[in-house]
Amino acid sequence: MTSIDDLLQHEEEPARRSRRDRSGLRRWLRTAAIAAACTAVTAFGLRLFGLAVPLVAVFAGFLALLVLRRVTAGLVPPAPVRPPVRPDDGTYNWSAQDALQSAVSRWETALARAQNDPERFNRVVLPALGELVDERLRQRHGCTRATDPERARALLTDPLWNLLDTPARRKPRPADIAAAVAQLEQT
Repeated sequence: MTSIDDLLQHEEEPARRSRRDRSGLRRWLRTAAIAAACTAVTAFGLRLFGLAVPLVAVFAGFLALLVLRRVTAGLVPPAPVRPPVRPDDGTYNWSAQDALQSAVSRWETALARAQNDPERFNRVVLPALGELVDERLRQRHGCTRATDPERARALLTDPLWNLLDTPARRKPRPADIAAAVAQLEQT
C-alpha cells in the first residue's frame, strides 16, 4: 500500500562504485609506501639536526596517522548531488528540489509500467489512487470509503467507485483514468 508520503518522498540514486581490487591489498601497500616515504624524509630531517629516533616508531606513527585518515574519510557524508547544468534565466532555484515534480514523475512511471500489466495496475496504481480519493473525501466531506461507504459512493459516482472497487481484468483505457481523475477533482 502506497501512502501520500511515499509519493512525495525523494530518493537519490545510489552512488556508483568503480571497479577496485576487492581485497584492498593495493590500497594497503600504497599506504605502507607513503608511510615509509614519510619516515625516510623525517629520519633524514632529524639526522640533519643530530637527532636519532627509532625508525620503527616513526614508521608506526605515520602508518597510524594514515590509517586514521582513511577510517575518518569513510565517515564523511557523501557530497550532495548537484543538478545538471541547464540554461538559466535567473528565476529558478536549481539547488532546491521540486517535490511535486518528483511525485508526478513517480506517478508517470507507475502508470507507464502498469499500462500493459493489469495485475501491476491493481497492485500499485489502484491502492495509491484509493488513498488519494480517501484523503480528498476526508478533507472535503469528512468521510472515507471505509467509514461511510454509501455517502462516499454517492459523492464519487459509479464509474470512479467501480474503478477503485473492482480489480481490472484488462489494461484500463487512458480515457477511463482521465475520467476518474476528473471526477476526483470535482469531488
